[in-house]
Amino acid sequence: MNEVTEKVINVNHVSKSFKIYFDKGHTLKEKLLFWKRNRHEKREVLNDITFSVKKGGSVGLIGRNGCGKSTMLKMLTKIYYPDKGDISINGKISSLIELGAGFHPDMTGRENIYINASIYGLSRKEIDKRIDSIIAFSEIKNYIDNPIRTYSSGMYMRLAFSIAISVSADVLLIDEILAVGDASFQAKCFNKLKELKKQGKTIVIVSHNMKSIIEFCDSCIWIEKGKIKKIGDTEKVINSYLDYMVDKDVFKTLNSHDRSSITNEINRRKMPKK
Repeated sequence: MNEVTEKVINVNHVSKSFKIYFDKGHTLKEKLLFWKRNRHEKREVLNDITFSVKKGGSVGLIGRNGCGKSTMLKMLTKIYYPDKGDISINGKISSLIELGAGFHPDMTGRENIYINASIYGLSRKEIDKRIDSIIAFSEIKNYIDNPIRTYSSGMYMRLAFSIAISVSADVLLIDEILAVGDASFQAKCFNKLKELKKQGKTIVIVSHNMKSIIEFCDSCIWIEKGKIKKIGDTEKVINSYLDYMVDKDVFKTLNSHDRSSITNEINRRKMPKK
């Protein structure tokens, strides 16, 4: 198989912007009477992004909040579409982005499995074959016939994750979902993703957890202010990212979440290896 046919994901010169309204009228009356309220600015989120992922590859997208990495993932999922450029993906996609989208609060967990799995493209017969393993992985068997609205947020996310990974997809798109449930269940989810990687699934993951990115991804893409700052070997890219982020002028512009993530990773790396 040649290099071209091995590529499962191709992103070519993609750009994306959004209209940001200052004081938008919502009703028709407001739009007609207060038309000046519709002032807006065009904010470019991504600018000329190009990369590809080979079959079985695992790529991490990193960068500070607002850099455009989650927007990129949503374009791969076709939630958003690029203003310029094109994206092609060869194979069936399972996106672990908006976990639980499509759940109905008044229906039971079991009923919601059928609804949510059908959104991913599974037939009734396919769901029948997989429902026991979905319930077993979620570890909420005792509550599966209760309405979703009675679930805790952790139970809700466990069930959603269990459904998403049950799909026989070729490509997995993951956005900050490795914080599902408690520490034990998080480890279980991470091990499952490693298992899917060994099976040859192509994976793109967005995360602020540098340790997980290094442990899981073959390569890494650092996005800074909507552009690719660096792409290549995971550890080299992350080292460059951390060096840049601890720069005094950059660090003081970060929000508390990003500061905490960067500080924790720097401290972790200073610890002696066992």
